[in-house]
Amino acid sequence: MGHGQPGQGTGSAVKAIGLGFQAVLLGLCLNATALALVQGMPHWGHPPSAHAITAAQWEGVTVKVVDGDTFHVQATQGGAIHKLRIQGIDAPEMCQSWGTQSREALARLVWGQRLSVWMLDVDEHGRWLVRVAVQGKDVGALMVAQGHAWSYQFRRDPGPYAALEQQAAGQRLGLFSHPPVMRPREFRQRYGPCR
Repeated sequence: MGHGQPGQGTGSAVKAIGLGFQAVLLGLCLNATALALVQGMPHWGHPPSAHAITAAQWEGVTVKVVDGDTFHVQATQGGAIHKLRIQGIDAPEMCQSWGTQSREALARLVWGQRLSVWMLDVDEHGRWLVRVAVQGKDVGALMVAQGHAWSYQFRRDPGPYAALEQQAAGQRLGLFSHPPVMRPREFRQRYGPCR
């Protein structure tokens, strides 16, 4: 049963425990660093989910754009692909007026660009809720400012981009150029989800 030396199994177990402890310490350090990165960020206007997590920052490239606030990004480190939803904005449904233009606008902003991603939370559909920057510019802010999305409202909270939304509406940019406009939540309640 054993051609190894006495005590060899015990030494392997001790090494494994030591490596496990190092991994836990590394995880705690990364979480503390991520929390420090997010401190000072404004409230992004989305209700907290049951899967609240500590934010972490990473970089990646877009591999698919689903609509004006959801896309898939492949991480530069490790190569994993994540389905992301931009926190703080609400883009039209794809079957809704301005849905296609909104998706195309997001694609123009993020396609072929190196993205900085802050993972903030997970929604009920399993998508990461994120803040995304391209060349130091907040993608969510750009989408709202150009009239391709609304600031995400929750109850009485107008969301983080309410002022940009008001400016875009006042200038009749993007989706505001074709009134009357209907927020996605109201659209789904009235017509159901896109098929």
